Amino acid sequence: MIVAENLTKRFGDKAAVSDASFTVQAGKVTGFLGPNGAGKSTTMRMIVGLDKPTSGSVTVDGRPYSSLRSPLTEVGVLLDAKAVHTGRSARNHLLAMAATHGIPRSRVDEVIALTGIASVARRRAGKFSLGMGQRLGIAAALLGDPRTLILDEPVNGLDPEGVIWVRQFVRALAAEGRTVLLSSHLMSEMALTADHVIVLGRGRVLADASLTDLVGAWTRSVVTVRTPRATELTGAIGGPDVTITDIAPGVLEISGLAAAAIGDAAAAHGIPLHELTPRAGSLEDAYLALTEDAVEYKTKDAR
Repeated sequence: MIVAENLTKRFGDKAAVSDASFTVQAGKVTGFLGPNGAGKSTTMRMIVGLDKPTSGSVTVDGRPYSSLRSPLTEVGVLLDAKAVHTGRSARNHLLAMAATHGIPRSRVDEVIALTGIASVARRRAGKFSLGMGQRLGIAAALLGDPRTLILDEPVNGLDPEGVIWVRQFVRALAAEGRTVLLSSHLMSEMALTADHVIVLGRGRVLADASLTDLVGAWTRSVVTVRTPRATELTGAIGGPDVTITDIAPGVLEISGLAAAAIGDAAAAHGIPLHELTPRAGSLEDAYLALTEDAVEYKTKDAR
């Protein structure tokens, strides 16, 4: 379990993280989300002692990371896949790490096989592609068979097989009772992987909730309706809690009313429907709504 209490980090006049409190529970995959510049990387660096909090505290299983006697066997970390000795082979990089904690060579071979880099394990890490570098970084994080895993953008650069493997693997680790903190900008992938979500915006915690609760609180289900008598249907179902958007001739997007109720109303008035498609809110919808006012680096509409 990771517990942050009133965690704050300032760099000069800028607050990268402000009074952040949250708990990453064991037995769940916790997604760590936020726009660029939200403070996610700084927070993860504070968890593992690479940045010192200006105030507040963060512990792993009740202790500061700096007090852990055997860090690799307690916390596995991937913050920067490029943080390797580029002249060493992947295997020698892992062997050097293993030697610092008395981890046997057999475990090095295990994580090499587990992450799918056996065929390139004797190549220099500096020659690795982005995807292979990510796999090596994950192998390093798994080396000590830790109870806590912290991965920053682990699927960046991976092929579809690798993405699916990471998803299934971290969920299996969580099912064993381990603590998994996973950051990503890929909302569709996070929706398939995470049980719980923490969202940062401008250094502050905007949400700390289960994936289901977050999506339910920040989105509304929408029903797409196609009918040649859209005006009549609008009049038949309109109400104070119903939002109807005319998105194209004969095509409506309706929220605030279930698809079955729309179909019943259309049938009662003899209005033909050519399409009636409900769409539940997504994590991406919830994330965009939640962080709308917390995006520091916002692009302009090119149109």
